[in-house]
Amino acid sequence: MKKLIFFVCSIIFAHSGFGQPAEPLPRVPVMTIGSFHFSYPNLDFVQTSAEDQISVLDEPFQSEIIAISRAILDFQPTIIAIELNPDRQIRIDSLYHKYLADDYQLPTGEEYQLGFRIGKMADVEKIWCVDDWGRPYDNIREIFRDEERGARLGNHMRQVRIDLGLPLTAPKVTGIIDELSRLNQPDRVRDCLAGYLYGTFTYEEEPGDFTGVDLESGRWFNRNLRIFRNVQRIPRGPDDRILMIVGADHLNLLNIFFDISWEFELISPLPYLEKAREKL
Repeated sequence: MKKLIFFVCSIIFAHSGFGQPAEPLPRVPVMTIGSFHFSYPNLDFVQTSAEDQISVLDEPFQSEIIAISRAILDFQPTIIAIELNPDRQIRIDSLYHKYLADDYQLPTGEEYQLGFRIGKMADVEKIWCVDDWGRPYDNIREIFRDEERGARLGNHMRQVRIDLGLPLTAPKVTGIIDELSRLNQPDRVRDCLAGYLYGTFTYEEEPGDFTGVDLESGRWFNRNLRIFRNVQRIPRGPDDRILMIVGADHLNLLNIFFDISWEFELISPLPYLEKAREKL
């Protein structure tokens, strides 16, 4: 047992000694576009009421989506990644090929309205599914199997937002360009991570335990690390350029990973969203 512990510690300390590689790795540009979910699945704690949901298939929203897509073409993406699980890859491949053949009408989701549309405009052959749901701890799964314990956790999350003066429901989107510009602002991305470290993260079922820490490390931190790993797995060359379309909250970790990575160069979508205004 002691030998095993020594071996594990040796691996940890060996990895902590990494510095920059002697020869810099080719850094592939990655533009991350954080979005609200166009189809309103309402899977998050903060939801959008039915009366505040817009149809992105209607005007002026369709014109805005087309303008955004045309502006993103200036980035010249060669790889597009979307927030769907890899177990849906075969289905997405089939639908995308139908769309390329003008035999598929795009549904409301941003992965289709932006991902498929930009992919076709940019002559991208494949749309990559890179989402993952993380790996919740068993003690956290038990909470959600218990109605009373789950309710206490929900009440904590609700009270934190009330104490901070934050809304419990999402506001109505009045313009897609404006909303995506807001969601991708660096200050908003930073504050989003601060919120994750203050909200559910602080929850304790018993004083001094790590219930909230376990919940977020398995649900959120693990999830985004797995998404990043899925992007690493995409075959690429030094001339490739990656466009990633993802729910805006994911930027609070993914942007950090891409920014500090030896493999990638993080590119802001904000200048391209400004160009989209000129294309309306």
